[in-house]
Amino acid sequence: VGTDIEDAQRGGSPDPPLCYTPVMRQPWKGIVLVGACLLSLLPLARSGERGETGEHRTEAGQLQFLQRHWQTPIPLQGPPPTTFSQLEASLQPERCGVCHHQQYQDWKRTLHAKSMGPGVRGQTQGFVQQDPATALLCYSCHAPLSEQAERLQDQGSFVDNPLFDPELQVKGLTCAGCHVRKHERFGPPYRGGSPAASLLREELPHRGAMTTPAFERSEFCRSCHQFGEDGYALNGKLLENTYNEWRDGPYATAGTQCQSCHMPDRRHLWRGIHDPEQVKKGVTIRLNVSKARYRPGETTEAVLTIENSGVGHYFPTYVTPKVFVRAEFLDEQGRRVEGSLQQAVIGREVTLDLSRELYDTRIPPKETFTFHYNRLVGGKGWRLKVQVTVHPDHFYERFFESVLQSHTFPGGRDLLQEALEQTRQSTFSIFSREIPIS
Repeated sequence: VGTDIEDAQRGGSPDPPLCYTPVMRQPWKGIVLVGACLLSLLPLARSGERGETGEHRTEAGQLQFLQRHWQTPIPLQGPPPTTFSQLEASLQPERCGVCHHQQYQDWKRTLHAKSMGPGVRGQTQGFVQQDPATALLCYSCHAPLSEQAERLQDQGSFVDNPLFDPELQVKGLTCAGCHVRKHERFGPPYRGGSPAASLLREELPHRGAMTTPAFERSEFCRSCHQFGEDGYALNGKLLENTYNEWRDGPYATAGTQCQSCHMPDRRHLWRGIHDPEQVKKGVTIRLNVSKARYRPGETTEAVLTIENSGVGHYFPTYVTPKVFVRAEFLDEQGRRVEGSLQQAVIGREVTLDLSRELYDTRIPPKETFTFHYNRLVGGKGWRLKVQVTVHPDHFYERFFESVLQSHTFPGGRDLLQEALEQTRQSTFSIFSREIPIS
């Protein structure tokens, strides 16, 4: 980053950082992929009044703002303004929570707050000294502030970062990761009734915020949830393609942004595939059986449909989660009838080294997955049991199991073991039904 560290220490303006693209040099590095690079380095307009400029209101201006805003790693903040209190100068999310209490309480329960959890830290520990470029690649989304990185690039070499804050690093994608650049605050336009909307910036704590509608666009999420067009792909499809799935579907046409579902009423919740209620709201599941009862010797005709009725992208997106559909007979005593089990998987299955796609059965927005169950009924008093379960971390579970068996993986084994236990506990059910069948 040129003289980034020295400039930050003395209060100068650091050179723009380098951007990274995914690398696939060793199989166990396949998991450490990040989003598209952003290139524009135009100067940022500033306002001495209420924070929003004409540039930020236009379509082109908002996209240019986002290109500048999401340079990664985010340059060192440098010394805070001399007028700032310790509270205003801090990058710690707890300090933000003193005034922004609801936002902080929401954030600390989310995966953004856990984005530097044991799985990521267990992998990056081995990279920091041996392969710092890969570590920074991971941090670009998981801990994007330069203050969160042990090492930074300086004039083509990687050097120890004297401003590294280990306490800040483990907090993942913090408030400052989205809202603070060079100690300047940024955010969406003030809502009606906000006291800040009627005051000059100089009258507000930390001089208020530079406001722009860019914070309410799906493009704000793109840098971490979408690979670039030349990013890593399998079977002709980008490995991380969530933004494009939204853009090419009906929700973008209707003007429904990522924030509409994942941040309703501006709540900093980002509820997604790990949240049972959020998943249930996104799909419609129906089970139909052709007749009320079957005689022994007859074949059932049961059909389960799962409609992606409310998810703005593929269900599920990315290669990590899997959705399992399972149907089987139970006899009069409630025991599973041997040979009656039938299963299907909804998801995108890839090899652990990310070299091949094995199948892709995900459901695009407003489309339907159909599961047929046809089995011979062999006795009276039988019941049909149908379940749909979600495993949000299916790929990670297999990945952690694999690397823990390897003696060459350079990461932190205790952290990876902890991450493995967490993934094994993330499965939940979104549909379960037993119906009399004979």
